Amino acid sequence: MPRSFRLVLAPLAAAVALSLAGCSSINATVGAGMGDLMPQWAGGLPANAPPRPGSPEYERFMQERERQRQLPASERDKETQSDSNAQAATPRR
Repeated sequence: MPRSFRLVLAPLAAAVALSLAGCSSINATVGAGMGDLMPQWAGGLPANAPPRPGSPEYERFMQERERQRQLPASERDKETQSDSNAQAATPRR
């Protein structure tokens, strides 16, 4: 291989290696939260997805889930039906 070709190829290979390393570090940090920002039709989180652990809503979600778990099944079914009827009555934008 001619020496001039090596002088051009070495910086080019280093630039490619650095750009690939930069992409991998971005994907590791940004990729975890990207699903929160994407719409559902594009592969994001569904509308009924529970909150992520560590968020303020997560504690409330877990407390409500525990409260529903302790209810008798007959009362749980009534509550679920009333919630779904209330959601159906609210107008959507």
